[in-house]
Amino acid sequence: MDELIHAPVRLSIVAALAQVDEAEFAYVRDTVEVSDSVLSKQATQLEAAGYVRIRKGYVGKRPRTWLSLTPAGRTAYTSHLDALRAIAEGQ
Repeated sequence: MDELIHAPVRLSIVAALAQVDEAEFAYVRDTVEVSDSVLSKQATQLEAAGYVRIRKGYVGKRPRTWLSLTPAGRTAYTSHLDALRAIAEGQ
């Protein structure tokens, strides 16, 4: 199991990002049901590990932030799910 992904909020973030190529910060925040500051802190930890890419830009004149899983993040998430399945199945 991946200790970084194992934390409930980080697992929820990675699970939400696994469903899309890229997601806007507000979408992930609302999906995971956390505050901006909690998402920012947890996403930064995932970025430092190389699991999440954080991209900043603008839509018109409004600043936006997008999150996406890196290939390493997708691999870690898949491996973590496999480990959880093995535990649940008693293997």
